[in-house]
Amino acid sequence: MALRKEHEIHKRRSGRNMGVGILLAAFVVLILALTMVKVTSNGFSFPDTQAEQN
Repeated sequence: MALRKEHEIHKRRSGRNMGVGILLAAFVVLILALTMVKVTSNGFSFPDTQAEQN
């Protein structure tokens, strides 16, 4: 049981924080999906760093 009643601004801020959190999570999922598509494509190959050193 809360000692003080929650102020109205905290309710609005909570909703805004949820929106920002959802957008951040969607951005992370988008970057992860793009990375997975690029890595699993047939044309992907890691750069040959040993050939550059010789």
